[in-house]
Amino acid sequence: GERGVTLSGGQRQRASLARALLLEPDLLLLDDTLSSVDAGTEAAIVRELLPFMAERTTIIVSHRISAVQAADHILVLDDGRVVEEGHHSALAAGGGLYARLHERQRLAAEIEGAG
Repeated sequence: GERGVTLSGGQRQRASLARALLLEPDLLLLDDTLSSVDAGTEAAIVRELLPFMAERTTIIVSHRISAVQAADHILVLDDGRVVEEGHHSALAAGGGLYARLHERQRLAAEIEGAG
């Protein structure tokens, strides 16, 4: 990389996030910002971001349920169309696409944790 520094994908994403946070925007858009970090790192980052996100409008685009489950309102898209919306607990119990993804990701995390 530049000046001999090579960053991993996760490191680049965290650096980009830090730059965005320094600007203290009124609107924060996180578009798959945490896709290159492992689930444990993602959980730690989201936990640290919660107070920051509470003070502004934040839109999180993610394929990981864990990145959005603390959101006030979740939109579930399938082929570019909103197919479900609501709060994590209702969506996870609803038996739809969100619930299926949540269960699949929960099982994958269990297997990863056991390995």
